[in-house]
Amino acid sequence: MKWLLTTALILSSITQYSTQVIAQTKQPVTTKQPVQPVKTPASPQPSSQQRTSRPVFVLPKAPARLSPISGRRAGMGSRDNCPAVPTALTALVPLQEEQKVEKQTDKSVIGIVGGLTTSEKPTFWFYVPYTQDLANSSAEFILQDSAGTNIYEDAIALPPEPSVIGISLPENVTSLEVGKTYRWYLKVRCKQETTSVPLYVEGDIQRINLDSRVMQQLSAAGDPRQKIVIYAKEGIWFDALTMLAQIRFSNYNDASIKEDWQSLLKSVNLGNISTAPLVNSTNRY
Repeated sequence: MKWLLTTALILSSITQYSTQVIAQTKQPVTTKQPVQPVKTPASPQPSSQQRTSRPVFVLPKAPARLSPISGRRAGMGSRDNCPAVPTALTALVPLQEEQKVEKQTDKSVIGIVGGLTTSEKPTFWFYVPYTQDLANSSAEFILQDSAGTNIYEDAIALPPEPSVIGISLPENVTSLEVGKTYRWYLKVRCKQETTSVPLYVEGDIQRINLDSRVMQQLSAAGDPRQKIVIYAKEGIWFDALTMLAQIRFSNYNDASIKEDWQSLLKSVNLGNISTAPLVNSTNRY
């Protein structure tokens, strides 16, 4: 009897253990997955090639009056029987007006007219509204030293259409000296009579040497258009304008370079002629 009881207890224990093992094997196996890091969008990085700034002329910090004589950036509108024109004969130079004239960018305003250059033989730029088909007309460019002596004088051909022209000093003209001020004139006669009064514009130019800071900036600027920006920012007008004109001649239909040209002229209140044609010629007879 005892043997039977012992046997029954053993069988009962085996059955219960088997049931627990089976129950455990039916449980779904779960594997713990590693936590994935959350991806956040990368911060925008600054471009290594920033677009070149547009040239904007800035007057020198302590602008010195180049001459005790006032200049004239724009000629009178209609004089000496010259035909009336929408925009007057204009020198492409900065103007510091001696008296405020509202909304008269192309009128005959007297003030400090002129600019700086580093060139021994700079180029002078003018908008000429009178054309070569104007009968009995003539034009001349004159450059004088500080004593009023003519160091260069030449007849200038009028353009085929109202245009911006450049007048460069030839090789046989004495180089401009550093620190000296020179006076320039462009005169247009619509009649050849000796009593006729020409339309004219006049102003100053002074040659300077670059300081070491600006020279370093120019050396570091690989793009010629960036050099123009530096010249304009430093108040060296003639170098900035001439370099930009040369680039325009080589890339005349480039919209970005046209915008540079317009930006530079607008910065000295010459937006009214910033879209005028640019003539690639010395314009001499």
